[in-house]
Amino acid sequence: MYKYLTIIFLVALVLSCSDKVENVEFEPPDWSSRHADIVNSDSLEQGKSYLSIYSQIYTLDGGRRSNLTAMTSLRNTSVNDTIYISKVDYYDTDGTLIRHYLKKTIFLGPLETVDLVIEEMDEEGGTGSNFIFEWSKPKNCPEPLFEGVMSSTVGQQGLSFTTQSRRIE
Repeated sequence: MYKYLTIIFLVALVLSCSDKVENVEFEPPDWSSRHADIVNSDSLEQGKSYLSIYSQIYTLDGGRRSNLTAMTSLRNTSVNDTIYISKVDYYDTDGTLIRHYLKKTIFLGPLETVDLVIEEMDEEGGTGSNFIFEWSKPKNCPEPLFEGVMSSTVGQQGLSFTTQSRRIE
C-alpha cells in the first residue's frame, strides 16, 4: 500500500510541475479619486522621465529567463507642493507601447507616493521594459521621483534590486 501511495504522490508531483504561464489580465489602478483638472498650467513646469523596469531577467547561462514582480513608485518629493502626473505609459523591450495607465491627469500631494505593480506572470514587458512619465510641478518645486523595485522569491532564495528614473525632457 505504501508503495502505491508513493507512486501516486510522485506522479502528482511531476504533473503539477509546469513552466506553462497563464495569461495575466491587466487591471488598471483606480485613481478616480486622484483626477485633477489643471486650470492654470502656464504656472507649472513640464517634464518627462524615463524608468527602466525588468519584468524578466536572464538566468544561468543567459538561455533562460526568470519572471520578476516589478513595483513602480511615483513619488512627490516636495514637502509643500502638489505635483501632477499626466502620462504613465508602459513599453516592452522592443519599444512597443503595451498600455496607458492614465486617462486623466492625477495629483500627488506633498510627500505622497502611489504604486503600480507588474505582476510576476506578466511577461509582456520582457527584459528591457520601461515607463515614460509626463508630469507638471510648480516652479521651484523638486522634481518627482519614479523608482522601480523588482523582486522574486523561489524557495528560500530571493532576488531584489531597484532602478531610478532619469529626466529626458
